[in-house]
Amino acid sequence: MSGSRHATADIAAQQRRGFWLRTLHQWHWISSAVCLVGMLLFAVTGITLNHAAKIEGSPRVSNQKLVLPAPLRAGLGQRASGNAPLPAAVADWLDERLAVSIGGREAEWSEDEVYLSMPGPGADAWLSIQRGDGAVEYERTDRGWISYLNDLHKGRNAGPAWGWFIDVFAIACVVFTVTGLWLLQLHARQRRMTWPYVGLGLLVPVLLALIFIH
Repeated sequence: MSGSRHATADIAAQQRRGFWLRTLHQWHWISSAVCLVGMLLFAVTGITLNHAAKIEGSPRVSNQKLVLPAPLRAGLGQRASGNAPLPAAVADWLDERLAVSIGGREAEWSEDEVYLSMPGPGADAWLSIQRGDGAVEYERTDRGWISYLNDLHKGRNAGPAWGWFIDVFAIACVVFTVTGLWLLQLHARQRRMTWPYVGLGLLVPVLLALIFIH
């Protein structure tokens, strides 16, 4: 009877181990699939950011000048100084003429001018409207696709949706690494160099930080 109980306990333990092993593998491959493209993007842009001074683009500057129609100009005179979005009719007209998306961005209203800053990933832009004569000037500086990807890496001027993506991606990376560590622990008996390699991955950055970063 004792031997039978031990055999039953061993089978139950193997079943539990098999269940957790399958679960970990499932979470590991799902999180890796979710992280795959994002991890490649962040790894490549990590290199380009680390060598940003050596990988400089050639900024392209474009400038356009228009005159706001009189009916739309009248709407500008009714606003006081401060921060507020452009009137919807003015924003729609500018969207069409300049091929930009102004949306609900807040503009800076002064006595003589309405100024709108429109930075984006890899680019900077601004729009100025003279409240007296309706003169419009729009300038955009495009720093290239490498700068665009670098700004995505940093989440710079990329909007709230991209910020949410970075958060979800970071959580998926945590799941990927934690399940990977757990799988390493389960397989460590058959792979003797598992923990030395893990320790090396910790030791190298710690030593670099202590010795070379002041």
